Amino acid sequence: MTIKLTQYSHGAGCGCKISPKDLDKILTSDFKALTDKNLLVGNDSKDDAAVYDLGNGTAVVSTTDFFMPIVDDAYTFGRIAATNAISDIYAMGGKPIMAIAILGWPLDKLPAEVAARVIDGARQTCQEAGIQLAGGHSIDSGEPIFGLAVTGLVAKDKIKTNSSAKPGDLLYLTKPLGIGILSTAQKRGKLSEKHENIAPNLMCHLNTFGLQASQQSYVHAMTDVTGFALLGHLLEMCQGSGLGAELKLDLIPIIPQALDYLEQGCIPGGTLRNWESYGKHYSNLPTGFRNILCDPQTSGGLLIAVGAKNQNNFETLAKTNGLDLISFGHLTESQAFNFE
Repeated sequence: MTIKLTQYSHGAGCGCKISPKDLDKILTSDFKALTDKNLLVGNDSKDDAAVYDLGNGTAVVSTTDFFMPIVDDAYTFGRIAATNAISDIYAMGGKPIMAIAILGWPLDKLPAEVAARVIDGARQTCQEAGIQLAGGHSIDSGEPIFGLAVTGLVAKDKIKTNSSAKPGDLLYLTKPLGIGILSTAQKRGKLSEKHENIAPNLMCHLNTFGLQASQQSYVHAMTDVTGFALLGHLLEMCQGSGLGAELKLDLIPIIPQALDYLEQGCIPGGTLRNWESYGKHYSNLPTGFRNILCDPQTSGGLLIAVGAKNQNNFETLAKTNGLDLISFGHLTESQAFNFE
């Protein structure tokens, strides 16, 4: 019997994320948190991971991420979930050192052997990242859920937050958009067989380039693009840095096949929630680009802000790491967003 994991969950991948608008309500609190001078990055900002100063020039990076299946194959689901979680460490400029698994499994619906394949997929990705899947916790749940808590290390002077961008910085994205659209097409049975591996291959690709980029002083800010889509994560970067942006729409990297499925109506529910949450900030965005720029990405690429004077250096570095990157816009002192 062929088991299709996506049939056992109401959502898929990072499209399961609570919308930015609802998340703001959840995190709003009058609770007076403990002050810790060693906590360099906490939840007062919208960064990808927490960072704690060890006092010796090094800091610990800590994150967790989990979701429901975005693909039918258990092994691939494990790989994608692990890649996505580890990405938060790379987005902060850190080097992962250890991971702990988070597993929720409906044992009344799916055999334990399928969950074992999910874990093996995660082990494979952790091995590619040079770390151990060192333990974890599991529960019997109504839907399949998997992810990791990941720990990393970073030199204190190499930390890259999403709030340290500067005016004039060029914007780069290391993976094309459209993963949510292709995943929705798969779930609805519309995805062509010849396109089945496009999104999984992208989602399984580790964002190790973040570690290389973080060593460069001209790389000012980084974040990974996941469930809040390009416009959501760009907004977090701009608001955190007190900036705006000008984007060249025709230069934003997009999976070509995703546009065909977009025309067929393969729009994730998360796309609509994203636009409802932050669309007011992008009122002049041409309507035809809304669904692709708000498309929730699972294990998406890194959004990187680079000093304009070092454009050639950065693009050469990217090329030596197998990435052919083109800037699709720049940051501005004005807090407005404009599109060409």
